[in-house]
Amino acid sequence: MKVVKFGGSSLASGKQIEKVFQIVMSDPERKVVVVSAPGKRYSEDDKVTDLLIECGDLCLSNRDPRKPFDAVIGRYSSIADELGLGAEIIKEIQKDLLDRLNGDKSKPDRFMDRLKASGEDNNAKMVATYFRKRGIEASYVDPKEAGLLVSDEPGNAQVLTESYERLFSLHERPGFLVFPGFFGYSKEGEVFTFSRSGSDITGSILANAMKADLYENFTDVDAVYSVNPNIVNRPKEIKELTYREMRELSYAGFTVLHDEALVPAFRAGIPVHIKNTNNPAAPGTRIVSDRKNTNGPVIGIASDQGFCSIYVSKYLMNREVGFGRKLLGILEDFGLSYEHTPSGIDDVSVILRESQLDSVMEKEIKDRIFAELHADEVRIEHSLALIMVVGEGMRQNVGTMARASKALAKAQVNIEMINQGSSEVSMMFGVKEVDEKRAVQALYEEFFVAVTV
Repeated sequence: MKVVKFGGSSLASGKQIEKVFQIVMSDPERKVVVVSAPGKRYSEDDKVTDLLIECGDLCLSNRDPRKPFDAVIGRYSSIADELGLGAEIIKEIQKDLLDRLNGDKSKPDRFMDRLKASGEDNNAKMVATYFRKRGIEASYVDPKEAGLLVSDEPGNAQVLTESYERLFSLHERPGFLVFPGFFGYSKEGEVFTFSRSGSDITGSILANAMKADLYENFTDVDAVYSVNPNIVNRPKEIKELTYREMRELSYAGFTVLHDEALVPAFRAGIPVHIKNTNNPAAPGTRIVSDRKNTNGPVIGIASDQGFCSIYVSKYLMNREVGFGRKLLGILEDFGLSYEHTPSGIDDVSVILRESQLDSVMEKEIKDRIFAELHADEVRIEHSLALIMVVGEGMRQNVGTMARASKALAKAQVNIEMINQGSSEVSMMFGVKEVDEKRAVQALYEEFFVAVTV
């Protein structure tokens, strides 16, 4: 049995939903269909989720949400018209959305979660309706009724372990099951969403719970590429990679799959197959527990901007017990999360998202580090990009770091910092944002284009 998830671009129009129907029907092992909210039909289009967020923001500020509300209903109406579904489903969606907009606003973050979840919820109802119109036994599954229980963390819900046993009973339901992605219910019956693009997480949870043989994730690209196609023209496709490699790449900027989505599938040992809705015959990319390292040391290169580093230097730091804990404790007091902590014997850098900081907070942090840790120097560097070079093969290959550093030097990219993960599956390079593309291109040339002897 296969669980199959379709992203927003795969469900953006009636024409796309017809493709989804054909894909599902082409394989009798596909039983559970997880859907996202309608995405963009073209580059300037709006995602339904973005329109719902706009609706919610207007409501919470006591302004008229009619314009984005009409746009949301218009999107569903357009899809229904293309599919010949009639007016009844649109009336149901309109009532549901109005009920959510008129609901309790005393806790804004919970109100927004209820509203955002309607995108997936109503799209699942529409897709199930279309399947039945085509003469196929199919039903919409209410996550609350099915038992998808999550923590009460708005916008960052985590699945509760008892969900898996509850969801397994879906096996008993006949026909195709259409399940909305992105959200679940707390034990108190309130809606909470996963982090953005969380429909990937829902699909992975269901694959685990229902003991699926395969979790298929359909999107709008033929495969996972070895590097961002916006930086390198026509990069090589990745045929197979491990969960750990994909997790590292997703974290570092690959947007094909949500970086938390692999966890439930990984724990159950279920392979994940990335496929293209618009080209289902393409082989796609398989994500597995283990693979043969036949491609060389590196499987992919990812990058992301918007980082800064807090550099702290103190003579004989390495002999001072608890220095790192105290430093991170100061950041914790400000509610800051960090990404990496490359260090030397007398210095350490803490890398974090610079969107978490403002100028006032920066001064307060520096003052506390000087006062409490008696640092010799504290410096904050802005506008950094992190580049991750990832591959299980690096553990068996000598000199990968040297090759990468040489390639960056040849491209005249100054390395601000280097960090290698303890698993030896990834290396991180910090560079200035202005050098990001040049650095990625140089690394791609080194590991995927250059002929090595």
